[in-house]
Amino acid sequence: MLRQRGAPRLTQLNPIMGTDIQRTILLVFFGLSVFLLWNKWQVYNGRQPMLGGAPTQEQPAVTTGVPAAPKVADSATVPQATTPAAVPAPATSSAPSETVKAPAVVIQTDLMRASIDPLGAVVSRVELLKQPVAPDWTASGLIGLVTGKQHDPNATTVLFEVGPNRVYVAQSGLIGGDFPNHRTPYKWAGGPLELKPSEDRLDVRFNAESGGVRVIKTYTFHRGRYDAEVKHEIVNLTDKPLLPSIYLQLTRDGNKPDGESALYYVYTGPAVYTEQGKFRKIEFSEIEKNKVQLPKTADTGWIGMIQHYFVSAWVPPSGVNREYYARSVEKNLYSIGSIVGLPPLAAGATVSSQSTLYVGPQDQDALAKIAPGLDLVVDYGWLTLLAQPIYSLLSFLHGVVGNWGWAIVLLTVLIKAVFYPLSAASYKSMAKMKEVSPRMMKVREQYGDDRQKMNVAMMELYKTEKINPLGGCLPILVQIPVFISLYWVLLASVEMRNAPWILWVQDLATPDQWFILPVLMMGTMWIQYKLNPTPPDPVQARVMMLMPLIFGVMFFFFPAGLVLYWLTNNILSITQQWYVTRQIANARRPG
Repeated sequence: MLRQRGAPRLTQLNPIMGTDIQRTILLVFFGLSVFLLWNKWQVYNGRQPMLGGAPTQEQPAVTTGVPAAPKVADSATVPQATTPAAVPAPATSSAPSETVKAPAVVIQTDLMRASIDPLGAVVSRVELLKQPVAPDWTASGLIGLVTGKQHDPNATTVLFEVGPNRVYVAQSGLIGGDFPNHRTPYKWAGGPLELKPSEDRLDVRFNAESGGVRVIKTYTFHRGRYDAEVKHEIVNLTDKPLLPSIYLQLTRDGNKPDGESALYYVYTGPAVYTEQGKFRKIEFSEIEKNKVQLPKTADTGWIGMIQHYFVSAWVPPSGVNREYYARSVEKNLYSIGSIVGLPPLAAGATVSSQSTLYVGPQDQDALAKIAPGLDLVVDYGWLTLLAQPIYSLLSFLHGVVGNWGWAIVLLTVLIKAVFYPLSAASYKSMAKMKEVSPRMMKVREQYGDDRQKMNVAMMELYKTEKINPLGGCLPILVQIPVFISLYWVLLASVEMRNAPWILWVQDLATPDQWFILPVLMMGTMWIQYKLNPTPPDPVQARVMMLMPLIFGVMFFFFPAGLVLYWLTNNILSITQQWYVTRQIANARRPG
């Protein structure tokens, strides 16, 4: 009696949970995803976000040349190098403001065209010749035919740049006195500026004098590589010992790169790595609020700037003491850098230090060869341990078939094969649920609002038919981390960029310009909807019926590689579900 008057037992609620919880969880997840994506779309188009006011990024005040007086060169704000100890604060070099600005020195290799500004010998522009600009989906394919926009197939990616709306440069110099820094005029030493077909390296030298110190800065570029050695030779021209230190820094505005999708998040901002602290991303907002805690002493590591598919990084010499810092230079302009200690420089003596500057795509193999941990800029988040083996397998499959699109298809097939036992259990449960769905509807109609009696009747029905209400849900939950990991592998891998598949799909990293893959995916989702049991609740049934259309429209804007993965996964799921359902039907057929 007490049990009848009190709350029903948990086991009595299982039937309702079994019929509704899986769909309810999916509906909540899908609904939240659609809401968040729409909110991000609003922000991307400059409208007020629905989740609260995120401050809009303003353009940096710098319009020409290198950023004006970044903090690292200011005497009052330069961080003190921890080794050697007691380095005096530097005094900035005063370059005459009225002098005519020397033109940039332009270097060309087989992979890049780099501009070095004689003011500070700063790398002020880098154009990646083998990385075409991703086509704007509104300027090609079906949309391009309607809008009349055209995409320039010869346009290449520019990573470093200084302009009215963009600041992104690599700077270096000396602190510890009135020594040459990134605002000191340098002189180009002359010589070749283009890497000839018969050559494997190209040296470009600059020199400057200030405060009794001569600095010879040499950039060494290599064929087939995006990294360059940067050698600083420091000569003490005085009759006194000096104690300089070298700073290496990247300065960038806080804006998102052009062409970045509003439908998925990828990180843009600084990063730092040390052997002790490992890999760490630093949000621009952290720098703005002066809340960044970086290692004060280290003898390993690097600093970098990350954006989708690309990265720049300074790698100081290994085993040499350095200090890391990050700071806001001015409104919406930030720097991250490293101060590298040098040995005491006797009168008339010379000391040199060689670092590496990388500016290019996030090629994991190439990055891993340059410095420990540099390949971690391809960040898969908390699923890295699972995503890294998936990427390795995908790369292996590409080596076998020679096409990233078919490698995605094969990888999806392998993953579905591994999880087939779990999928089969899920499909069996759904097939049984679909068979008893009409009887479940009758039970609901029979007992109406009497939830307790309906629960008991549902429990008897499941017991008679030997159905586990959660049997279709749990196998799916086990597979979710694997599929999310694969999603991020496809989203983050620069190898997908400009990689063709077949016929109309010529770039797996950009949306399908003719919408063929998203339309096919909508069709497979509709077939899956028809194969699954109809939800007893009419509202849920209508929402589930609209899901193929909603997700199909969303996938119009997703990279073709991701849509290919989902499409292949759906086709395999339909095939497996049809096979399992047929097996069940054959087993129940008499004779």
